[in-house]
Amino acid sequence: MPVLSRFYGIIIRMYFQQSEHNPPHIHAIYGEDMAAICIQTGEVLEGHLPPKALAMVQEWISIHKSDLLQMWETQEFKNLAPLE
Repeated sequence: MPVLSRFYGIIIRMYFQQSEHNPPHIHAIYGEDMAAICIQTGEVLEGHLPPKALAMVQEWISIHKSDLLQMWETQEFKNLAPLE
């Protein structure tokens, strides 16, 4: 699972096999917590993140939404700028 970005102790990843993992989402890992988060809505599909970490991930997703959806479709992964 490639790492797309790292910021404030949060690691953002995306799985390769999109056919097995719908809707389009990323995985955010923060310490012992992990959540699958929908790219289109920002909602948590599975797992849990602390509220502040979740808010940062949702903001990051909104900034990179088009790139994330393109990666989901093409499976051509690239590093994305961290949240600053």
